[in-house]
Amino acid sequence: MNVKERIEELRNGMRERGIEAYIVPSSDPHQSEYVAEHYTARTFITGFTGSAGTAIITLTDAYLWTDGRYFIQAESELQGTGVTLFKMGESNVPTVEEFLKESLSEGAKIAFDGKVISVEYFRGVEKALESKKFSFEVNEDLIDKIWKDRPARPSSEVILHDIVYAGKSRGAKLAQVVQEMKNMGANYYVISGLDDIAWLLNIRGRDVKCNPLTIAYTVISEEKCYLFIDDIKINSKVRSELEKANVEIMPYDSIGEFLKNIKAGTILFDPAKNSTWIYSAIKIKTVEAMDITTKFKGIKNDVEIQNVRKAMVRDGVAMVKFINWMKKTIKTRNITEIEASDKICEIRKAGENFYDLSFASISAYGANASMPHYTATEKNQATIKKEGLYLLDSGAQYLDGTTDITRTLAVGPLTEEEKTDFTLVLRGMIDLSMQRFLYGTTGSNLDIIARIPLWNAGMNFKHGTGHGVGFFLNVHEGPHRISMAASTIKLAKGMIVSNEPGVYKDGKHGIRIENLVTVKEDEKTQYGGQFMKFETLTFCPIDLEAIDALLLTYDEKAWLNNYHRTVFEKLSPYLKGEELEYLKGATIAI
Repeated sequence: MNVKERIEELRNGMRERGIEAYIVPSSDPHQSEYVAEHYTARTFITGFTGSAGTAIITLTDAYLWTDGRYFIQAESELQGTGVTLFKMGESNVPTVEEFLKESLSEGAKIAFDGKVISVEYFRGVEKALESKKFSFEVNEDLIDKIWKDRPARPSSEVILHDIVYAGKSRGAKLAQVVQEMKNMGANYYVISGLDDIAWLLNIRGRDVKCNPLTIAYTVISEEKCYLFIDDIKINSKVRSELEKANVEIMPYDSIGEFLKNIKAGTILFDPAKNSTWIYSAIKIKTVEAMDITTKFKGIKNDVEIQNVRKAMVRDGVAMVKFINWMKKTIKTRNITEIEASDKICEIRKAGENFYDLSFASISAYGANASMPHYTATEKNQATIKKEGLYLLDSGAQYLDGTTDITRTLAVGPLTEEEKTDFTLVLRGMIDLSMQRFLYGTTGSNLDIIARIPLWNAGMNFKHGTGHGVGFFLNVHEGPHRISMAASTIKLAKGMIVSNEPGVYKDGKHGIRIENLVTVKEDEKTQYGGQFMKFETLTFCPIDLEAIDALLLTYDEKAWLNNYHRTVFEKLSPYLKGEELEYLKGATIAI
């Protein structure tokens, strides 16, 4: 079936049940950003493949809401499907709730699959629509009824993440979590987030592409940890190690009944990370708060930071090999976007401790890079020519860390506009890298620093400046971020976050420069208090051919020269021949 036929099949099911609107989010039962193919229901029903978006299907129309990262991609993918795009955050564009309130008659029935809608999201919808007296069917998985060839739920084997990398045993983590749970007045704690579970138990898997996760739930009591997971994933060695930490293996699908059978006490849960289906199974008193594991996981321990530094050097070496290949090869022939993407993957795979990519590489030439989350396909890919700009946003999952880096490269002569835009993006990245800040500062307080050079030139970018990054976990990790969106999360020692301003001009070019940084303590002053700073973790040249040095301030130029000096010192011992010669030229002082 094509998208139009799928939507009509869904409507048949809606009519049978008296449903006037059906909500299809992007998430899975664990509120994941990136999901296994089994849970790509929103893609199935709309044809839009981006990672973020919400679909609403009514008896007469179909709609998709997505954010600025995906406007161009969504417009392209929705052509001919009959699905109308709503560009979130744009003027005169209604929210999902506003649309439902205005479009449906009073008392209308709205439905969704309760396993993939969080408690927090549903409460927001319910509150926004309370004046219309809508009814809600919260456990209607109508998509499953029409998805005849739906991929099976993944069943990759679980691996143990060694303490040599993790820096803290699962037993120590469990004890820390139990103590915090008790301090919050809870006897039980239910965790749905896949990265939270992987971090807590020092386990990893391959259930989600590019995310080293296993699909599972966890319930922690004061005496024991219960891991709800398909038994086929657990070999004898993993079972033995988990049992040593008092972890009991339970069937994945038994989590609902398990929660229903807890008759006394108090259960702690995060309403943003647990589904309405999970919540409906809880029959006792609850305490609601951000996941304890999320707070602990976001602050990397000293062993993790040391390991990440090693992984970043290895990844930087891979990037230099790639850039040298690109710069050399483009002089003799054209290169396709997919060929370039395959090349960086091939180089990274040869590195020590490589496990997977950390996300599908964004390999974009010229105008394609104006889509921040562009994906090259055999059908739409561009050929990289000997002119203009090429953008590569890529990363890897290593046993000793997760990497994420963007470099925009001059692959031939540039226009004055391209060089100016590149330099303004670079200035924003450098200015944020250099910024000291008082402890207690949040990412929303710092976001403007990366935008000022662009704002002064009348430009902006429609994504956050930085996202948290996991340790051999999700490349996008909370709770911290650097964004215009309000945040109460203080930037604390040990957090890792990206620094990635950009410029995107539809039909022309896209430019993004991204390093990962970690938060460190700086000096404590008499008249200010404890100051913090960023340590740059990423080591890779920034293309000097694309910079207009006259636009850089003295301090920005000094930062860049010092950065390139450090890049050469870190990477040169692992390179030789023409790759070493390239690195020398790419890191000269300007």
